Amino acid sequence: MISSVNDCKQPFFIGIAGAGMSAIAQYLQGIGKKVRGSDRFFQAGLYNETQEKLEAEGIRCFVQDGSGITSSTDLVVVSTAVEDTVPEVQKAKELNIPIIKRSELLALIADSRKTIAIGGTSGKSTTTAMLFDILEQAGMGPSIISGAGLISIIREGKIGNAKCGDGEWLVIEADESDGSIVQYKPEVGLLLNIDKDHKEIEVLLDIFKVFKENSKTFVVNRSHPLAKDFSQSINNDFSWDGQEAGYIATGFLQVGLTISFKINDVSFGLNVVGRHNMENALAAAAIAAQVGVPLEVSSKALKNYEGIYRRNQVLGRKQGVWLIDDFAHNPVKCAAAISSCQPIAPKVIAWFQPHGYGPTRFLRNDFVHEIGKVLRPEDEIWMSEIFYAGGTAVKDISAADLINDLRAQDKPAYFVEDREELLGKIRPHLTDNCVLLLMGARDPSLEQFAKETWKKL
Repeated sequence: MISSVNDCKQPFFIGIAGAGMSAIAQYLQGIGKKVRGSDRFFQAGLYNETQEKLEAEGIRCFVQDGSGITSSTDLVVVSTAVEDTVPEVQKAKELNIPIIKRSELLALIADSRKTIAIGGTSGKSTTTAMLFDILEQAGMGPSIISGAGLISIIREGKIGNAKCGDGEWLVIEADESDGSIVQYKPEVGLLLNIDKDHKEIEVLLDIFKVFKENSKTFVVNRSHPLAKDFSQSINNDFSWDGQEAGYIATGFLQVGLTISFKINDVSFGLNVVGRHNMENALAAAAIAAQVGVPLEVSSKALKNYEGIYRRNQVLGRKQGVWLIDDFAHNPVKCAAAISSCQPIAPKVIAWFQPHGYGPTRFLRNDFVHEIGKVLRPEDEIWMSEIFYAGGTAVKDISAADLINDLRAQDKPAYFVEDREELLGKIRPHLTDNCVLLLMGARDPSLEQFAKETWKKL
Protein backbone atom coordinates (compact mmCIF):
# COMPACT_ATOMS: atom_id res chain seq x y z
CA MET A 1 0.00 0.00 0.00
CA ILE A 2 1.23 3.50 -0.76
CA SER A 3 2.25 5.76 2.11
CA SER A 4 2.56 9.02 0.19
CA VAL A 5 0.86 10.71 -2.75
CA ASN A 6 4.29 10.61 -4.40
CA ASP A 7 4.21 6.80 -4.46
CA CYS A 8 1.97 6.67 -7.54
CA LYS A 9 2.34 8.02 -11.06
CA GLN A 10 -0.54 6.43 -13.00
CA PRO A 11 -3.63 6.09 -10.77
CA PHE A 12 -6.94 4.73 -12.04
CA PHE A 13 -10.27 5.91 -10.57
CA ILE A 14 -13.30 3.60 -10.56
CA GLY A 15 -16.41 5.78 -10.46
CA ILE A 16 -14.50 8.86 -11.59
CA ALA A 17 -17.66 10.81 -12.49
CA GLY A 18 -18.66 11.13 -8.83
CA ALA A 19 -18.19 14.57 -7.29
CA GLY A 20 -15.65 13.42 -4.71
CA MET A 21 -13.74 11.19 -7.11
CA SER A 22 -13.54 13.62 -10.02
CA ALA A 23 -12.18 16.34 -7.73
CA ILE A 24 -9.26 14.24 -6.54
CA ALA A 25 -8.62 12.94 -10.06
CA GLN A 26 -8.35 16.49 -11.41
CA TYR A 27 -6.09 17.53 -8.55
CA LEU A 28 -3.69 14.62 -9.19
CA GLN A 29 -3.67 15.37 -12.91
CA GLY A 30 -2.90 18.97 -12.01
CA ILE A 31 0.19 18.01 -10.00
CA GLY A 32 1.59 15.89 -12.80
CA LYS A 33 0.06 12.42 -12.44
CA LYS A 34 -1.18 10.47 -15.47
CA VAL A 35 -4.77 9.82 -14.42
CA ARG A 36 -7.30 7.45 -15.95
CA GLY A 37 -10.77 6.43 -14.84
CA SER A 38 -14.05 4.70 -15.59
CA ASP A 39 -17.65 5.13 -14.58
CA ARG A 40 -20.88 3.22 -15.02
CA PHE A 41 -22.37 6.36 -16.56
CA PHE A 42 -19.79 6.32 -19.38
CA GLN A 43 -21.15 4.45 -22.39
CA ALA A 44 -19.68 4.10 -25.88
CA GLY A 45 -21.26 6.59 -28.27
CA LEU A 46 -23.21 8.33 -25.50
CA TYR A 47 -22.31 11.94 -24.62
CA ASN A 48 -21.39 12.62 -20.98
CA GLU A 49 -20.51 16.16 -19.90
CA THR A 50 -18.35 15.06 -16.96
CA GLN A 51 -16.39 12.72 -19.23
CA GLU A 52 -15.86 15.53 -21.73
CA LYS A 53 -14.51 17.88 -19.06
CA LEU A 54 -12.25 15.23 -17.54
CA GLU A 55 -10.80 14.40 -20.95
CA ALA A 56 -10.24 18.11 -21.60
CA GLU A 57 -7.96 18.02 -18.54
CA GLY A 58 -6.00 15.15 -20.09
CA ILE A 59 -7.68 12.38 -18.08
CA ARG A 60 -8.51 9.32 -20.21
CA CYS A 61 -11.96 7.89 -19.54
CA PHE A 62 -13.22 4.37 -20.13
CA VAL A 63 -16.35 2.29 -20.02
CA GLN A 64 -16.48 0.33 -16.76
CA ASP A 65 -15.33 -2.96 -18.25
CA GLY A 66 -11.75 -3.28 -17.02
CA SER A 67 -10.13 -2.14 -20.26
CA GLY A 68 -8.66 1.02 -18.74
CA ILE A 69 -6.45 -0.80 -16.24
CA THR A 70 -3.08 -1.93 -17.60
CA SER A 71 0.23 -3.20 -16.26
CA SER A 72 1.38 0.43 -15.95
CA THR A 73 -1.45 1.29 -13.56
CA ASP A 74 0.18 1.61 -10.13
CA LEU A 75 -2.85 2.51 -7.99
CA VAL A 76 -6.60 1.92 -8.16
CA VAL A 77 -8.90 4.33 -6.32
CA VAL A 78 -12.43 3.35 -5.29
CA SER A 79 -15.31 5.07 -3.51
CA THR A 80 -17.48 3.40 -0.90
CA ALA A 81 -20.10 2.84 -3.62
CA VAL A 82 -17.79 0.61 -5.69
CA GLU A 83 -18.33 -3.10 -5.02
CA ASP A 84 -15.79 -5.94 -5.36
CA THR A 85 -17.75 -7.37 -8.31
CA VAL A 86 -16.85 -4.40 -10.56
CA PRO A 87 -14.55 -5.61 -13.40
CA GLU A 88 -11.81 -3.07 -12.58
CA VAL A 89 -11.58 -4.24 -8.98
CA GLN A 90 -11.26 -7.84 -10.16
CA LYS A 91 -8.56 -6.92 -12.68
CA ALA A 92 -6.63 -4.84 -10.14
CA LYS A 93 -6.55 -7.83 -7.80
CA GLU A 94 -5.37 -10.10 -10.60
CA LEU A 95 -2.52 -7.70 -11.39
CA ASN A 96 -1.74 -7.12 -7.66
CA ILE A 97 -2.30 -3.38 -8.04
CA PRO A 98 -2.83 -1.58 -4.71
CA ILE A 99 -6.46 -0.53 -4.13
CA ILE A 100 -7.19 2.51 -1.96
CA LYS A 101 -10.38 4.29 -0.94
CA ARG A 102 -11.01 7.84 -2.05
CA SER A 103 -10.94 9.10 1.53
CA GLU A 104 -7.57 7.46 2.20
CA LEU A 105 -6.07 9.09 -0.88
CA LEU A 106 -7.47 12.48 0.11
CA ALA A 107 -5.83 12.04 3.52
CA LEU A 108 -2.47 11.43 1.79
CA ILE A 109 -2.98 14.52 -0.35
CA ALA A 110 -3.83 16.56 2.75
CA ASP A 111 -0.61 15.35 4.39
CA SER A 112 1.38 16.67 1.44
CA ARG A 113 0.14 20.26 1.79
CA LYS A 114 -0.71 22.87 4.40
CA THR A 115 -4.35 21.90 4.61
CA ILE A 116 -7.51 23.55 5.89
CA ALA A 117 -10.23 20.94 6.45
CA ILE A 118 -13.86 22.11 6.54
CA GLY A 119 -16.07 19.83 8.66
CA GLY A 120 -19.65 19.77 9.94
CA THR A 121 -23.00 18.30 8.98
CA SER A 122 -24.10 21.23 6.80
CA GLY A 123 -22.46 24.04 4.84
CA LYS A 124 -19.12 22.37 4.05
CA SER A 125 -19.14 22.88 0.28
CA THR A 126 -20.23 26.51 0.48
CA THR A 127 -17.73 27.41 3.20
CA THR A 128 -14.95 25.63 1.30
CA ALA A 129 -15.79 27.64 -1.82
CA MET A 130 -16.02 30.94 0.05
CA LEU A 131 -12.67 30.36 1.78
CA PHE A 132 -11.03 29.46 -1.53
CA ASP A 133 -12.27 32.74 -3.04
CA ILE A 134 -10.95 34.69 -0.06
CA LEU A 135 -7.50 33.11 -0.26
CA GLU A 136 -7.41 33.79 -4.01
CA GLN A 137 -8.35 37.44 -3.40
CA ALA A 138 -5.51 37.60 -0.87
CA GLY A 139 -3.06 36.43 -3.55
CA MET A 140 -2.24 33.17 -1.78
CA GLY A 141 -2.72 30.87 -4.80
CA PRO A 142 -4.75 28.21 -2.96
CA SER A 143 -5.77 24.76 -4.17
CA ILE A 144 -9.20 23.27 -3.57
CA ILE A 145 -10.77 19.80 -3.45
CA SER A 146 -14.52 20.10 -2.95
CA GLY A 147 -17.73 18.13 -3.27
CA ALA A 148 -19.42 20.75 -5.44
CA GLY A 149 -18.53 22.87 -8.45
CA LEU A 150 -17.68 26.54 -7.95
CA ILE A 151 -19.40 28.71 -10.55
CA SER A 152 -16.20 30.74 -10.95
CA ILE A 153 -14.24 27.60 -11.92
CA ILE A 154 -17.09 26.15 -14.02
CA ARG A 155 -16.95 29.29 -16.16
CA GLU A 156 -13.42 28.18 -17.14
CA GLY A 157 -14.98 25.10 -18.75
CA LYS A 158 -14.09 22.79 -15.89
CA ILE A 159 -16.19 20.61 -13.57
CA GLY A 160 -15.46 23.20 -10.90
CA ASN A 161 -14.80 21.03 -7.83
CA ALA A 162 -10.99 21.14 -7.94
CA LYS A 163 -8.19 23.52 -8.81
CA CYS A 164 -4.44 23.47 -8.31
CA GLY A 165 -2.91 26.75 -7.24
CA ASP A 166 0.76 27.63 -6.88
CA GLY A 167 0.48 28.49 -3.19
CA GLU A 168 1.04 26.37 -0.10
CA TRP A 169 -2.56 26.14 1.12
CA LEU A 170 -5.07 23.42 0.18
CA VAL A 171 -8.74 23.74 1.20
CA ILE A 172 -10.69 20.48 1.43
CA GLU A 173 -14.20 19.42 2.33
CA ALA A 174 -13.90 16.85 5.13
CA ASP A 175 -16.74 14.31 5.08
CA GLU A 176 -18.18 12.87 8.29
CA SER A 177 -20.81 10.71 6.59
CA ASP A 178 -18.40 7.80 6.08
CA GLY A 179 -16.19 8.63 9.07
CA SER A 180 -13.27 9.53 6.79
CA ILE A 181 -12.82 12.92 8.46
CA VAL A 182 -10.84 11.21 11.24
CA GLN A 183 -8.05 10.42 8.74
CA TYR A 184 -7.11 14.06 8.14
CA LYS A 185 -4.47 15.91 10.16
CA PRO A 186 -4.94 19.47 8.96
CA GLU A 187 -3.08 22.63 9.82
CA VAL A 188 -6.50 24.19 10.49
CA GLY A 189 -9.74 22.32 11.17
CA LEU A 190 -13.20 23.90 11.15
CA LEU A 191 -16.38 22.55 12.76
CA LEU A 192 -19.49 24.28 11.43
CA ASN A 193 -22.27 22.33 13.16
CA ILE A 194 -23.41 18.90 14.33
CA ASP A 195 -26.87 17.65 13.36
CA LYS A 196 -28.34 14.20 12.87
CA ASP A 197 -27.76 13.15 9.27
CA HIS A 198 -26.08 9.92 8.19
CA LYS A 199 -25.26 8.97 11.78
CA GLU A 200 -26.65 9.39 15.29
CA ILE A 201 -25.45 12.42 17.25
CA GLU A 202 -23.43 10.27 19.68
CA VAL A 203 -21.44 8.77 16.82
CA LEU A 204 -20.83 12.19 15.28
CA LEU A 205 -19.56 13.56 18.58
CA ASP A 206 -16.93 10.83 18.72
CA ILE A 207 -15.91 11.46 15.10
CA PHE A 208 -15.54 15.22 15.56
CA LYS A 209 -13.58 14.68 18.79
CA VAL A 210 -10.91 12.86 16.79
CA PHE A 211 -11.06 15.55 14.09
CA LYS A 212 -10.30 18.19 16.73
CA GLU A 213 -7.45 16.16 18.19
CA ASN A 214 -5.89 15.76 14.74
CA SER A 215 -6.04 19.50 13.91
CA LYS A 216 -3.21 21.84 14.91
CA THR A 217 -5.61 24.80 15.08
CA PHE A 218 -9.31 24.16 15.58
CA VAL A 219 -12.12 26.67 15.02
CA VAL A 220 -15.78 26.15 15.94
CA ASN A 221 -19.18 27.78 15.56
CA ARG A 222 -20.08 28.90 19.09
CA SER A 223 -23.66 29.57 18.00
CA HIS A 224 -24.18 25.84 17.57
CA PRO A 225 -24.56 24.25 21.04
CA LEU A 226 -22.90 20.94 20.18
CA ALA A 227 -20.07 22.46 18.14
CA LYS A 228 -19.37 25.00 20.88
CA ASP A 229 -18.20 22.28 23.24
CA PHE A 230 -15.29 21.47 20.90
CA SER A 231 -13.71 24.93 21.24
CA GLN A 232 -9.93 25.03 21.37
CA SER A 233 -9.70 28.80 21.82
CA ILE A 234 -12.60 31.24 22.10
CA ASN A 235 -10.52 33.87 20.27
CA ASN A 236 -10.41 31.70 17.14
CA ASP A 237 -14.12 30.86 17.19
CA PHE A 238 -17.09 32.65 15.61
CA SER A 239 -20.74 33.30 16.47
CA TRP A 240 -23.79 35.17 15.20
CA ASP A 241 -26.26 35.00 18.10
CA GLY A 242 -24.41 37.05 20.70
CA GLN A 243 -22.21 34.25 22.02
CA GLU A 244 -18.74 35.40 23.03
CA ALA A 245 -16.22 34.70 20.24
CA GLY A 246 -13.28 36.18 18.37
CA TYR A 247 -15.40 36.82 15.26
CA ILE A 248 -19.00 37.95 15.68
CA ALA A 249 -21.60 38.61 12.98
CA THR A 250 -24.35 41.14 13.61
CA GLY A 251 -27.09 42.99 11.74
CA PHE A 252 -28.19 40.23 9.35
CA LEU A 253 -30.54 41.45 6.64
CA GLN A 254 -31.89 39.68 3.57
CA VAL A 255 -33.42 41.73 0.78
CA GLY A 256 -34.57 39.57 -2.10
CA LEU A 257 -31.60 37.57 -3.33
CA THR A 258 -28.92 39.38 -1.30
CA ILE A 259 -27.78 39.38 2.31
CA SER A 260 -25.76 41.86 4.37
CA PHE A 261 -24.24 41.87 7.86
CA LYS A 262 -21.13 42.92 9.76
CA ILE A 263 -18.27 40.87 11.19
CA ASN A 264 -16.47 42.73 13.98
CA ASP A 265 -17.84 45.99 12.51
CA VAL A 266 -16.58 45.21 8.97
CA SER A 267 -19.46 45.30 6.47
CA PHE A 268 -20.20 42.27 4.27
CA GLY A 269 -22.63 41.92 1.37
CA LEU A 270 -23.21 38.75 -0.69
CA ASN A 271 -25.40 37.75 -3.63
CA VAL A 272 -26.77 34.68 -1.84
CA VAL A 273 -29.77 34.03 0.40
CA GLY A 274 -30.34 32.74 3.90
CA ARG A 275 -29.00 33.22 7.40
CA HIS A 276 -27.09 29.95 6.98
CA ASN A 277 -25.01 31.60 4.25
CA MET A 278 -24.10 34.42 6.63
CA GLU A 279 -22.92 31.67 8.96
CA ASN A 280 -20.87 30.06 6.18
CA ALA A 281 -19.31 33.40 5.21
CA LEU A 282 -18.54 34.14 8.86
CA ALA A 283 -16.82 30.77 9.18
CA ALA A 284 -14.76 31.35 6.03
CA ALA A 285 -13.68 34.83 7.18
CA ALA A 286 -12.73 33.51 10.64
CA ILE A 287 -10.61 30.75 9.11
CA ALA A 288 -8.98 33.16 6.66
CA ALA A 289 -8.03 35.36 9.60
CA GLN A 290 -6.19 32.39 11.12
CA VAL A 291 -3.84 32.36 8.14
CA GLY A 292 -3.33 36.12 8.07
CA VAL A 293 -6.10 37.48 5.85
CA PRO A 294 -7.76 40.68 7.18
CA LEU A 295 -11.56 40.83 7.38
CA GLU A 296 -11.57 43.69 4.87
CA VAL A 297 -10.01 41.38 2.25
CA SER A 298 -12.58 38.69 3.02
CA SER A 299 -15.37 41.23 2.59
CA LYS A 300 -14.01 42.31 -0.80
CA ALA A 301 -13.70 38.70 -1.98
CA LEU A 302 -17.17 37.63 -0.90
CA LYS A 303 -18.79 40.63 -2.55
CA ASN A 304 -18.01 38.85 -5.83
CA TYR A 305 -18.77 35.31 -4.62
CA GLU A 306 -20.66 33.53 -7.41
CA GLY A 307 -21.81 30.47 -5.48
CA ILE A 308 -21.61 26.76 -6.20
CA TYR A 309 -23.72 24.46 -8.30
CA ARG A 310 -27.07 23.43 -6.82
CA ARG A 311 -26.70 25.41 -3.59
CA ASN A 312 -29.60 27.88 -3.65
CA GLN A 313 -28.86 28.20 -7.36
CA VAL A 314 -31.26 30.64 -8.99
CA LEU A 315 -32.20 29.46 -12.48
CA GLY A 316 -34.34 32.51 -13.13
CA ARG A 317 -37.84 33.96 -12.98
CA LYS A 318 -40.76 33.30 -15.32
CA GLN A 319 -44.29 34.64 -15.00
CA GLY A 320 -43.60 35.70 -11.45
CA VAL A 321 -42.16 32.32 -10.41
CA TRP A 322 -38.57 32.12 -9.15
CA LEU A 323 -37.03 28.70 -9.80
CA ILE A 324 -34.29 27.72 -7.34
CA ASP A 325 -32.34 24.45 -7.33
CA ASP A 326 -30.73 23.18 -4.12
CA PHE A 327 -28.68 20.21 -2.92
CA ALA A 328 -30.55 20.10 0.42
CA HIS A 329 -31.05 16.49 1.49
CA ASN A 330 -31.13 16.25 5.28
CA PRO A 331 -33.80 17.70 7.58
CA VAL A 332 -31.85 20.77 8.73
CA LYS A 333 -30.66 21.58 5.20
CA CYS A 334 -34.16 21.28 3.75
CA ALA A 335 -35.57 23.56 6.43
CA ALA A 336 -32.77 26.10 5.86
CA ALA A 337 -33.32 26.06 2.09
CA ILE A 338 -37.05 26.69 2.51
CA SER A 339 -36.46 29.41 5.09
CA SER A 340 -33.93 31.20 2.88
CA CYS A 341 -36.51 31.44 0.07
CA GLN A 342 -39.26 32.93 2.24
CA PRO A 343 -38.00 36.55 2.10
CA ILE A 344 -38.04 36.35 -1.71
CA ALA A 345 -41.79 35.84 -2.14
CA PRO A 346 -44.95 35.41 -0.02
CA LYS A 347 -45.30 31.77 -1.13
CA VAL A 348 -42.70 28.99 -1.36
CA ILE A 349 -43.57 25.71 -3.05
CA ALA A 350 -40.82 23.25 -2.13
CA TRP A 351 -40.28 19.91 -3.86
CA PHE A 352 -38.02 17.23 -2.39
CA GLN A 353 -36.76 13.91 -3.70
CA PRO A 354 -35.33 11.91 -0.77
CA HIS A 355 -32.24 9.84 -1.56
CA GLY A 356 -31.87 6.29 -0.29
CA TYR A 357 -34.36 4.14 1.58
CA GLY A 358 -32.06 3.74 4.59
CA PRO A 359 -31.44 7.49 5.12
CA THR A 360 -35.15 8.28 4.62
CA ARG A 361 -36.16 5.64 7.16
CA PHE A 362 -33.47 6.85 9.60
CA LEU A 363 -34.49 10.52 9.33
CA ARG A 364 -38.25 10.19 8.78
CA ASN A 365 -39.35 11.87 12.01
CA ASP A 366 -36.66 14.56 11.69
CA PHE A 367 -37.73 15.44 8.14
CA VAL A 368 -41.36 15.77 9.24
CA HIS A 369 -40.44 17.88 12.28
CA GLU A 370 -37.98 20.27 10.58
CA ILE A 371 -39.96 20.81 7.37
CA GLY A 372 -43.27 21.10 9.21
CA LYS A 373 -41.79 23.65 11.60
CA VAL A 374 -40.48 26.01 8.92
CA LEU A 375 -43.49 26.05 6.57
CA ARG A 376 -45.63 29.18 6.64
CA PRO A 377 -49.42 28.73 6.21
CA GLU A 378 -49.16 29.77 2.54
CA ASP A 379 -46.16 27.53 1.75
CA GLU A 380 -46.36 23.97 0.40
CA ILE A 381 -44.17 20.86 0.42
CA TRP A 382 -44.25 18.32 -2.42
CA MET A 383 -42.29 15.06 -2.70
CA SER A 384 -41.63 12.43 -5.34
CA GLU A 385 -40.53 8.87 -4.72
CA ILE A 386 -37.19 8.08 -3.07
CA PHE A 387 -34.20 7.94 -5.42
CA TYR A 388 -32.91 4.38 -5.78
CA ALA A 389 -29.27 4.08 -6.82
CA GLY A 390 -29.29 0.29 -7.03
CA GLY A 391 -28.02 -2.37 -4.66
CA THR A 392 -29.81 -4.35 -1.99
CA ALA A 393 -31.78 -1.60 -0.26
CA VAL A 394 -34.98 -2.69 1.49
CA LYS A 395 -37.81 -0.64 0.00
CA ASP A 396 -40.02 -0.58 3.05
CA ILE A 397 -40.63 3.17 3.14
CA SER A 398 -41.95 5.73 0.65
CA ALA A 399 -41.80 9.50 0.35
CA ALA A 400 -45.59 9.24 0.57
CA ASP A 401 -45.16 8.18 4.21
CA LEU A 402 -43.44 11.49 4.99
CA ILE A 403 -46.16 13.40 3.16
CA ASN A 404 -48.87 11.59 5.12
CA ASP A 405 -47.04 12.43 8.37
CA LEU A 406 -46.99 16.10 7.37
CA ARG A 407 -50.67 16.03 6.42
CA ALA A 408 -51.42 14.63 9.86
CA GLN A 409 -49.96 17.92 11.16
CA ASP A 410 -52.34 19.82 8.84
CA LYS A 411 -49.49 20.91 6.59
CA PRO A 412 -50.11 21.50 2.85
CA ALA A 413 -48.22 18.42 1.65
CA TYR A 414 -48.52 16.59 -1.68
CA PHE A 415 -47.08 13.40 -3.17
CA VAL A 416 -46.33 12.96 -6.89
CA GLU A 417 -44.70 9.57 -7.34
CA ASP A 418 -43.19 10.31 -10.76
CA ARG A 419 -41.36 13.63 -10.80
CA GLU A 420 -41.98 13.95 -14.55
CA GLU A 421 -45.60 14.67 -13.64
CA LEU A 422 -44.65 17.29 -11.05
CA LEU A 423 -44.92 20.47 -13.11
CA GLY A 424 -48.32 19.54 -14.50
CA LYS A 425 -49.67 18.81 -11.01
CA ILE A 426 -48.04 21.81 -9.38
CA ARG A 427 -48.90 24.43 -12.02
CA PRO A 428 -52.35 25.33 -10.59
CA HIS A 429 -50.64 26.06 -7.23
CA LEU A 430 -48.16 28.57 -8.69
CA THR A 431 -48.88 32.28 -8.28
CA ASP A 432 -47.50 35.39 -9.97
CA ASN A 433 -45.18 35.96 -6.98
CA CYS A 434 -43.77 32.73 -5.59
CA VAL A 435 -40.69 30.51 -5.38
CA LEU A 436 -40.52 26.97 -6.75
CA LEU A 437 -37.70 25.32 -4.81
CA LEU A 438 -36.30 21.97 -6.01
CA MET A 439 -34.34 19.93 -3.43
CA GLY A 440 -32.44 16.66 -3.55
CA ALA A 441 -29.02 15.02 -3.73
CA ARG A 442 -27.06 11.97 -4.92
CA ASP A 443 -29.17 11.58 -8.06
CA PRO A 444 -26.94 12.79 -10.94
CA SER A 445 -29.97 13.60 -13.09
CA LEU A 446 -31.33 16.25 -10.69
CA GLU A 447 -29.38 19.03 -12.37
CA GLN A 448 -30.92 18.14 -15.72
CA PHE A 449 -34.34 17.83 -14.11
CA ALA A 450 -34.04 21.42 -12.86
CA LYS A 451 -33.01 22.62 -16.32
CA GLU A 452 -35.96 20.82 -17.95
CA THR A 453 -38.35 22.24 -15.35
CA TRP A 454 -37.06 25.72 -16.15
CA LYS A 455 -37.62 25.19 -19.87
CA LYS A 456 -41.21 24.00 -19.32
CA LEU A 457 -42.12 26.52 -16.59
